[in-house]
Amino acid sequence: MRIRVFYHDKCFDGACSAALFSRFYRERIRTDVEFVYSGLLHRAGALFNEKDFDGDENTIVDFKYSSSPKITWWFDHHESAFLSPADAAHFEQDQSNRKFYDPGFKSCTSFIAMIGEQRFGFDSRPVAELVRWADIVDGALYESAKSAVEMQAPAMKLTMAIEAIQDPSFVKEMIPLLATQPLAAILEEPFVASVLPPLLERHHRSIDILRQRSEEKQGTILFDITDLDLEGYNKFVPYYLHPDSIYSVGLSKSSFRVKVSVGSNPWSKREPTVNLAKVCERYGGGGHARVGAISFDVTQADAARKASQEIVEELRASVHD
Repeated sequence: MRIRVFYHDKCFDGACSAALFSRFYRERIRTDVEFVYSGLLHRAGALFNEKDFDGDENTIVDFKYSSSPKITWWFDHHESAFLSPADAAHFEQDQSNRKFYDPGFKSCTSFIAMIGEQRFGFDSRPVAELVRWADIVDGALYESAKSAVEMQAPAMKLTMAIEAIQDPSFVKEMIPLLATQPLAAILEEPFVASVLPPLLERHHRSIDILRQRSEEKQGTILFDITDLDLEGYNKFVPYYLHPDSIYSVGLSKSSFRVKVSVGSNPWSKREPTVNLAKVCERYGGGGHARVGAISFDVTQADAARKASQEIVEELRASVHD
């Protein structure tokens, strides 16, 4: 029995969701299974290729809904979970008891743990550390910007590696370990330990770059690093550098997209009032109320820059001192 698990790639919660689903499935559904992992990224154009749904069962975790009849399981917690009203209607009519959605959860990992426990009798206690850190990382529940940026906890170092490493096999190799090993032990695995020193050096360099490139006005930070290979930067650095900010808008670039990242400062003394998922949806993106993103084709840098300027103006206009 071959189970293909599609997960949100370059995302700690995405990797943890794939790990937790695999453990849940093996313990509560059937044991004689082989898991095959496939990362998904938000990009301009189609997000899914029907030909990739080639497992005996196909699962999507921590990513948008697909109405394909080949999808057996689905778990998500993003406010922008559906590509169209037709997809939302398709989900509402589903009778399989295998597709679940709740945007109230901080992480998809904790959502899968809850569904596994309540619907299927799964015991998530052995993976309590994984669930707790998925909530902290995806829900931005750090004590301070300093703790989010200093990379002391094993989960923070793993997050850095998951977000920055370009080799798609890296996260696929890590997922089975996340389901069974303490996070500190995974750091000691040779394929992880070998990449950490250069990544930490890159992280410290990115703080200096963002210090030079970012500007805050009327509570909103703007920066553009599309000329640099920094897409996997730590998204809390702007708030670490500009502690009085409310929002941030950043432009970055990879081989296949130009990304507009829109976020809100978890430690701001002023409450964010704009739903960032709704803002990003207008440009074909999405996310959560407090954090979202838009992916443009790599040839559409000008369109991405225009969108970022419009969003910055909207956010700055929403701030009243």
